[in-house]
Amino acid sequence: MRVTEGNVEVEVPEQADAGVGEGVFFNPVQELNRDLTVAVLRALEGEREDERSESSNRASGEERPASRDGDRTPSYLDANAASGVRGVRAAAEGYDATLCDVDPDAVDLCRENLARNDLDGDVVHRDANAVMHEGTFDVVDIDPFGTPIPFADAAFRGATRLVAITATDTAPLCGAHFESGVRHYSTVPRNTEYHAEMGLRVLLSALVRTAARYDLAAEPVFSHATKHYARTYLRLDSGAQAADALIEELGYVDHCEHCLYREATRGLIADPIDWCPECGEGIQTAGPIWLGPIRDRAFTEAVRDAVDDGMGTAEQARDLCETVGAELDEPTHYDQHRLSKRWGVGATAMDEFLDRLRDAGHAASRTHYGGTTFKTDADVAEIRAAAIGD
Repeated sequence: MRVTEGNVEVEVPEQADAGVGEGVFFNPVQELNRDLTVAVLRALEGEREDERSESSNRASGEERPASRDGDRTPSYLDANAASGVRGVRAAAEGYDATLCDVDPDAVDLCRENLARNDLDGDVVHRDANAVMHEGTFDVVDIDPFGTPIPFADAAFRGATRLVAITATDTAPLCGAHFESGVRHYSTVPRNTEYHAEMGLRVLLSALVRTAARYDLAAEPVFSHATKHYARTYLRLDSGAQAADALIEELGYVDHCEHCLYREATRGLIADPIDWCPECGEGIQTAGPIWLGPIRDRAFTEAVRDAVDDGMGTAEQARDLCETVGAELDEPTHYDQHRLSKRWGVGATAMDEFLDRLRDAGHAASRTHYGGTTFKTDADVAEIRAAAIGD
């Protein structure tokens, strides 16, 4: 069947279950992911134009030719291309796109979809890791079915500016499949009520540590957890000092399932407590996870501004960017409805609930992945006192 996304039309296979079976797969649910990818590529080019302008202004008024790097077309690798829709959309944005897949049927479909849109691009029938180890690209995009970890090392070797990564193995990431999460992400994930937050921060921890092995700082500039996947865009900076600074954003979260006490501690040496200091029950410890911001506010705003009305998920994409941009950096969240049920009271409107927290002197924000979930610097007792007056 033919599908239109943004300003391109692509041929994709008809299938009931995307990613199931041996054939080329296409997931229509990922349109939001792909729309935001295009917006990120536009925001990234906006940054590059700003850098060129600043460089020109520093030339002391003298005419100076633009740098060779500034003049060239930015490059993009769609490392797990399948139908090629990501790479085709990147090519339509003016990127020098390379579409890679190990499936010969996928490679043929990628070529057809580029030609259908009268776009140039390289299509390679190879293992993505080999391509990333042998060449370099401004942007490397990893969107496999399942964990992206088998591609992470090569991605950071092959990218020069930005690495974009999707993970669809949310059960290992959030600790529901504990052993798999430990194996894939070299951390201890825990299955808590803030599972979306846990999964995203487990992924970021693994990626930041992978990049650091190559003296690269991989800073999350835009990340989100949406339904069945986590997605992050990491801006790269070279140098051991830059990498060390991000390592300092890793740490552990101690969590009590009984009274909901939780405490985040930075550092790579775990010092878990056995018993909850509030209620005396047992404690779960997760980590090392990423405790820093999941986005750069200015870049997230630029991504939001780059969304256009021709995108099929434009309204949803803009709303998500606004919520992500305003979200607190707290590494855990609470669910207002669960708290209200726990306390035996009716839930109030979220805006009113958050206003009560703020009026009591606490920071509070919605989260981007749930209608009743929120972040705050208040503890459970303080939340209760602000919400119901106890």
